[in-house]
Amino acid sequence: MKILSIESSCDETAAAVVEDGREVLSSIVASQVEEHKLYGGVVPEIASRRHAECITEVVNEALKSADTTLDEIDAIAVTHAPGLIGALLVGVNFAKGLSLATQKPLVPVHHLRSHIAANYISHKELKPPFLCLVVSGGHSHIVMVESYTKMRIIGRTRDDAAGEAFDKAARTMGIPYPGGIMLDKIAEKGNDSAFTLPRPKVDDAPYDFSFSGLKTAVINIIHNMEQKGEEIPVEDVCASFRKAVVSCLSTNFIKAAKDLSVTTLVTAGGVSANSLLRKELTRECEENGFSLYMPDIKLCGDNAAMVGSQGYYEYLSGNVASLDLNATATLPIDYRE
Repeated sequence: MKILSIESSCDETAAAVVEDGREVLSSIVASQVEEHKLYGGVVPEIASRRHAECITEVVNEALKSADTTLDEIDAIAVTHAPGLIGALLVGVNFAKGLSLATQKPLVPVHHLRSHIAANYISHKELKPPFLCLVVSGGHSHIVMVESYTKMRIIGRTRDDAAGEAFDKAARTMGIPYPGGIMLDKIAEKGNDSAFTLPRPKVDDAPYDFSFSGLKTAVINIIHNMEQKGEEIPVEDVCASFRKAVVSCLSTNFIKAAKDLSVTTLVTAGGVSANSLLRKELTRECEENGFSLYMPDIKLCGDNAAMVGSQGYYEYLSGNVASLDLNATATLPIDYRE
């Protein structure tokens, strides 16, 4: 079964052709990073306009690269939630138009579910159930993936997401967008014990995260040094902050796995590309005898191949939308149709 998939939830316009949920025949991504770098982050209005300008070309290129025509496509999958509402609307409306014109089924896909599905492409042997750490710019969740379309939230951030904390700390240090990626690279050269930072915990919720206080702590360190006229050791600050964030993520994730007696662990989302997080989880899982699956680095960021993978399983479960499908800015990963 061939699915044409479309992703436009933030600042990447992407399209792909995926066969049977696991084989990527094509994956095209048009990034807006260089433009948004001018503003230090994603500008929603600009993102929406750029999606509208290039989505046709991106979809055509995905079909061409897969040596496939619309007649050979069995269904059209599209990210409909969550994300920037204007950006989502571009992809959803384009997919609805294609569905109407071709009479192909329209499959709505949750953005975070598709990030998890990136692992089905990287690891074709992987099947639910498993425990997944979903970490991105806007989300930090521990999710029990009971089946391809049934998920249960075990833990979540109470305030900032891990990726958001990385980006804001990077911006305070003058590190250009995308801050989290750059911070990770700079941290490799620093001393991660140079600064003592808190490891926030949530009372009565051992699997939940809280990154707001940690983010504020590092920003205060930077501001205090600036006010005293001291030179900021950027590499050491980055390394210390990264170590603290990763410690919070890995500690809660491993604890949840032990408490729930789950031995198959998975990561997903843009922050799952973080080099220290990958190293720490690999070490922890080896020590505890857990199996660990992480998506290929190229599949950690937003792309349409992961949408096509999850779209396949959504279609098999009967999740097919009518033409009144709308974009939704917020929607929990464990929603029910």
